Amino acid sequence: MSTSDLPWADGLRLRPAEAVAAGHPDKICDAIADGIVELAVRREPRALVGVEVAVHRGMVFVTGRVAGAGIRMGDIETVVRDRFARLGHGAGWPPDPDALGIVCDLDVGPLLPGEADFREVSDDQSICTGYAVDSPSTGWLPPEHWLARRIVRGLEALRSEAPELALGPDAKAAVLAAERPGRPMGIEAATVSLQQAIGGDEIATRRAVVAVVRSALAGAPPAFEIPADLAERILVNGAGNFECGGPMGDNGLSGKKLVVDAYGPRVPIGGGALSGKDFFKVDRAGAIAARRLALAIVRCGGAGAATVELLWRPGDREASVVAVTDPAGDAIDHRRWTGVVDLSLRDSGNRWPRLVVGGLARLATDGHFGGDQPWEA
Repeated sequence: MSTSDLPWADGLRLRPAEAVAAGHPDKICDAIADGIVELAVRREPRALVGVEVAVHRGMVFVTGRVAGAGIRMGDIETVVRDRFARLGHGAGWPPDPDALGIVCDLDVGPLLPGEADFREVSDDQSICTGYAVDSPSTGWLPPEHWLARRIVRGLEALRSEAPELALGPDAKAAVLAAERPGRPMGIEAATVSLQQAIGGDEIATRRAVVAVVRSALAGAPPAFEIPADLAERILVNGAGNFECGGPMGDNGLSGKKLVVDAYGPRVPIGGGALSGKDFFKVDRAGAIAARRLALAIVRCGGAGAATVELLWRPGDREASVVAVTDPAGDAIDHRRWTGVVDLSLRDSGNRWPRLVVGGLARLATDGHFGGDQPWEA
């Protein structure tokens, strides 16, 4: 469906959003980057990690710094191969994890003398945005963003639930949702792309995709209504067969899906990547703190939605609040709320690693907000 075919009406506002599966090349890179973070903080809680990852076909490039006790270059390569294997590569879907070419340009070694204490002080600048909306059934996220992510999680589940469809690790979805005054959000159109072996049953796949979208819509009452002609609004593999996917079909880079990682295109973002950075790094720490402050305001009835902007400068120990606004763009007095949330690097670096170790690499693909992450509590 093109936008010229949409049923425009008074008060209608379209809300687009997209999400990608764990086997998408950019998300493979994010999973590797956060796998390295997890490796480091397991061995030293105050380890410093700032890495970026790129993939193309059977090559993986890892750059940056990993500083902490007991970390060796061989450990990095193990993480890379493990992530590819966990994401479904090597079982008929190239590249083979054991045959990857891995190039590392990393500064690997222990923390410098006194550097562990200095982790509580910002070594960079960052502008961080946090957002929350009063929609518990969509994880306090914009409903269209939650929906796109929910659809992709359903597409990932199809690989194991319906092996006869011969689906690969890569998938993506985009939705065009519609807001109308006094009504639940509707879905105007959706497009889904799934990696599928040649010869896979395309008709059965389409039927399964429609069921996934229907289930996603039904999972967030009362945020959405399900149109009677839902199947007609969904485009599946619109460009034809999508067998050549993942890094074999496109290059990938960590930190490239920042809008997907945050709140979708409805909400402006500061621009800092989360994956590949430890929890003392201001981009990650600040994004979490801004989300927590927005959540506190909305959950306590301070606003129907809140956008929080934080600023970090080199040498800061905690963030400065630049602005807190409601949906109309009017200022919210943040002094009522900042005492509820600790905005310091000390709190972020000391608290979150011990609570997420064991699931950090999956966090890179499931999303950093709106789930069961400890900072959402």
